[in-house]
Amino acid sequence: MKIKTAEFIISNTDYKKCPKPDKPEYAFIGRSNVGKSSLINMITGRNKLAKISGTPGKTQLINHFLINDNWYLVDLPGYGYAKTSKKNRKIWKDFIRDYILNRSNLMCLFILIDSRHEPLKNDSEFMEQIGINGIPFVIIFTKSDKIKIKKSEDNILAYKKHMLKTWESMPEYIISSAITKTGQEEILNFIEQTNRLF
Repeated sequence: MKIKTAEFIISNTDYKKCPKPDKPEYAFIGRSNVGKSSLINMITGRNKLAKISGTPGKTQLINHFLINDNWYLVDLPGYGYAKTSKKNRKIWKDFIRDYILNRSNLMCLFILIDSRHEPLKNDSEFMEQIGINGIPFVIIFTKSDKIKIKKSEDNILAYKKHMLKTWESMPEYIISSAITKTGQEEILNFIEQTNRLF
């Protein structure tokens, strides 16, 4: 798939105010500072589509982008650490959950995980909740350029072992880098194939 157009549509905190669910939709989420904005910009080929910040927790809204006039890309706030109050974190958690559970055209949730780390509790807990609720998801291991291949492989193997304690099989995953564009084609091919199911 070639990205010809990428247009910002709307930001909000209420899934009921999201665009009409008449197109397939793909949402990106991960722990704060996992490289989500950089990844979104890399796969769309737009340097400033998603705002990049050195401060974790920059994304605080459900952000909709219309891609090629036929599918939506959604940038969701991160979970985990963010420099904000507990009250704000609870508000974010509630509207993110409502969006994920109620958005009828959500084809897949891309869950971003920093490939430099071994399994982290909040990633595991988040994926478990997504699985329990039957939401289709794919793991994207980010920042693969910042780690040696052997270490990256070891961390992903650790994830597999960790997840197979409670999962029947390892969920589908893609290794990515916003710098080297690793994973760009794989992610876009997945979206192109999944669009046909809509």
